[in-house]
Amino acid sequence: MLLDLWTRATTTQPPLPWQVSLLLGVLALGLTWSPAGYRVVRHLVTLVHEAGHAVVAAVVGRRLTGIRLHSDTSGVTVSRGRPRGPGMVATVLAGYPAPALVGLAGALVLGQGYAAGLLWGLVLLCALMLLLVRNLFGWWVLLVTGGAVGALSWTASGEVVSGAAYLVVWALLLAAPRSVVELQRERRRRGRGGSDADQLARLTGTPATLWVGFFWLVCAAALVVGARELVPLPGVG
Repeated sequence: MLLDLWTRATTTQPPLPWQVSLLLGVLALGLTWSPAGYRVVRHLVTLVHEAGHAVVAAVVGRRLTGIRLHSDTSGVTVSRGRPRGPGMVATVLAGYPAPALVGLAGALVLGQGYAAGLLWGLVLLCALMLLLVRNLFGWWVLLVTGGAVGALSWTASGEVVSGAAYLVVWALLLAAPRSVVELQRERRRRGRGGSDADQLARLTGTPATLWVGFFWLVCAAALVVGARELVPLPGVG
């Protein structure tokens, strides 16, 4: 079974025609920028957001104590270490860019034909996060997401797997800037608080609006570059 799984994950398929990819991008746009659709996609974005915090925290030597994913699509990653300094700044900074950068990496992977490998990578991420999540709703999100993606990757045809992988990547690329919009709205509504931008402002002495702008730049750049990879128009590039 492990050999079959490895074979499925490493088998390549031709990239989808640019017209199909563009159509999936339009579908993802409708999902991520409609209230009902975004609430569903937001759970995936939060999962990747918190994974970004966790990965960087581990890289800089902080000790992870747990992740919580909530039904209102929020999340929190707790780590122990120095309360200030470059390591803490990097850990807090990692969250909002993570979905955009993972989406960009996914677009590059799809360009090489590894649609199934990308989806199995998402399953692996869910499995690893199960070890860190500390609440029932978080486990439910991971089990449903990982189980659904794993079942589709195992049973569906190559064309369906490719379409699903493209849709996931488009959703991450388009939802990343949407999450920054939500951050701005929340800060306007509640003022200064515990958002990542406000934490970075306290850690660095730099205005929170500049950090929000940085998040915007990263998400916009990832979307532009990722879209060029996903929709390689004839005669362009």
